[in-house]
Amino acid sequence: MRAEYINPFIESTVEVFKTMLGCEVSRTGLTVHETFCPEYDITGIIGMSGKAHGDVVISFQQEVALSAAEALLGIRYEEINDDVVDTVGELTNMIAGNAKTSLQDLQMSLALPTVIVGKNHSIRFPSKVKPLALPFSSCWGSFNIEVGLVESPEDAHIVLG
Repeated sequence: MRAEYINPFIESTVEVFKTMLGCEVSRTGLTVHETFCPEYDITGIIGMSGKAHGDVVISFQQEVALSAAEALLGIRYEEINDDVVDTVGELTNMIAGNAKTSLQDLQMSLALPTVIVGKNHSIRFPSKVKPLALPFSSCWGSFNIEVGLVESPEDAHIVLG
């Protein structure tokens, strides 16, 4: 994965958390992720396609997800419910959508986000993709973003009809 593909996701994450949630976040690392098991128990996934394709996976500690839902909805939740799941899906969509605007040359489209809740779930990226893992910290706890994009072959086209 090209390095210039990752910076828009870092910038988008910082901006979305700051403007939408009033929460400062900082990236605490960058690694190539070899496993496909998110570290935390609630995960948003969104597919991207265009001149590059792949997935963006955001995995939250429970407290981060609960606090984000509270910041967006004004209600404190004690456990993961439909509102918290919707919040994680919306954050995934906002982060990927904001990053997409910085990747205009790739003419990317976003799928609808999916959210998985539970321990020990696994995510499969496209076979030729080695996702980059971006751990973040916040005043609420930790979360990880994994971005796995690979450039599509020039002759690959999606035909709708």
